[in-house]
Amino acid sequence: MSGPELTVGRGVIAELVRLAAFEVPGVARVGYGGPSWRGWFMGRPVSVRVRDDVVLVRLRIVARPGHPLGPLATHVRTTVAATVERFLGLDLGAVTVIVDGVGG
Repeated sequence: MSGPELTVGRGVIAELVRLAAFEVPGVARVGYGGPSWRGWFMGRPVSVRVRDDVVLVRLRIVARPGHPLGPLATHVRTTVAATVERFLGLDLGAVTVIVDGVGG
């Protein structure tokens, strides 16, 4: 007999990803840049896929002015990866970070 098994929904993974990304200094928000109506047509800013027990994450952020975008995206990527692997114990295949705007 094996031990208990944990099943985590994609919504839970997406919320942890959103919270982890928002904790990174330099991230103004997790979402789309520009007018708010863009989000209505573009879909959710955090996308999670699970294939063969491997998690694939894609998220869009808006950066605060004055932060270098390359290092910011790298910091978000590593923070999200650590969160998914540490808190959920899931294997992470890829984290795609899209800086969709700059502003507050």
